[in-house]
Amino acid sequence: MAPKYHPTPVSGSHRKALQKELRAARGMTGILAAQSDEMRAKADALIRQADRLLCESWNERMWADGEPIDPSPTVDQAINGGFPWLEIECSRCRVKRDVSLAELPHVVSTCIHDLATRLRCERCAKGGKRPLATLLQLAPGQRHAPEGL
Repeated sequence: MAPKYHPTPVSGSHRKALQKELRAARGMTGILAAQSDEMRAKADALIRQADRLLCESWNERMWADGEPIDPSPTVDQAINGGFPWLEIECSRCRVKRDVSLAELPHVVSTCIHDLATRLRCERCAKGGKRPLATLLQLAPGQRHAPEGL
């Protein structure tokens, strides 16, 4: 974009006034940009806190009711809120394991409760079975050791 052209006034006092206004406008851009950055940082922190509270609320409802609750946080909200792990349990062999939400292929708007139909037990799949996994809760860290260790 081409710089804005300000025609130079004929009189000296008008030229000085124009230069003064241009300096003030250029100085104000730095101030406004700094305020914008500060507000964005505060907004990001508030969004992260809101996502964390949403995940904690969903965990409590899952514990109380025991089934995938709709509405649930999206995968991105869970990761942003500090809950990047999903604890699941095989409905057949009752083995619990953790799934990293960051490693799952997902769309931005994928809800956690929609993952219940996609997740399967790896141990039972080796035996030719394909039981669904039961969602337990979101976790801030990995709780169960990976299989094979």
